[in-house]
Amino acid sequence: MDTMGASQRAACRIAGQHRSTQRYQSTSETVNDPDRSLREWLRHYACDHPRWGWRRAYHDLRGEGWEVNHKKVQRLWREEGLRVPVKKRRKRVGSTPVGLDTTPHGPNEVWAIDFQYDATNDGKPIKILSVVDEFTRENPGGLVERSITADRLATELDRVGATRGACPRVIRMDNGPEMVSQALADWADGRTGLCFIPPGEPWKNGFIESFNGRMRDECLNINAFWSLTQARVVISDWRMEYNHHRRYSALGYKTPTQYAADHQRETNTLTTSGPN
Repeated sequence: MDTMGASQRAACRIAGQHRSTQRYQSTSETVNDPDRSLREWLRHYACDHPRWGWRRAYHDLRGEGWEVNHKKVQRLWREEGLRVPVKKRRKRVGSTPVGLDTTPHGPNEVWAIDFQYDATNDGKPIKILSVVDEFTRENPGGLVERSITADRLATELDRVGATRGACPRVIRMDNGPEMVSQALADWADGRTGLCFIPPGEPWKNGFIESFNGRMRDECLNINAFWSLTQARVVISDWRMEYNHHRRYSALGYKTPTQYAADHQRETNTLTTSGPN
């Protein structure tokens, strides 16, 4: 009963509040909390320095003469909800030139490139670069390394371009750090146009996604690699089979190399015969 003559139960019912709200006392606010002053100090500290964490608070406490253990500071910092907010790094997004024609009208016009990953039996990573000609579906090159830098990527694209007679008009890719690097932009300047798919939309690079899926299903998932050298041999053999023996329904059930050869013969015939 209070001075108004109403019980706590009746007062809570009239006010529309649960009775527990009248009995609860926060540990951080009660006079019996031995860490009350320390909690208050931490709250003021976090308010004055919102980007500083508990470790710095601990050393400043010690500097002011507080006899406190670092584990207690960490626990109280967490209980008071004083965690430093984490800033998310903004991912760089490549810029595709306006008006760039990204439709292949023949071989060696548009390449698609991408990375995928595996590992050797000792847990060390394997990074795989794949290159696909979007018109013929050929896989003219790639890399199997522990790591691949932007400079190494540019060197491989140069090598593939030399074997094909020229670099393509367009290279389609995602926004990986090697792709949006200044090194690759410098390499592409005057050679080829770079087409970046929107982040989170891998289906817009469907040719390379299809190729990677086949490699994963038919090669990577059924082989265990005990060394980088063995991985290079196995993946190279699979790529050879893909180019020369695997018939592609979208190509009229021809292999990529057969389709490319037939297209070249048709082009040569039209060029030789000339206009009627």
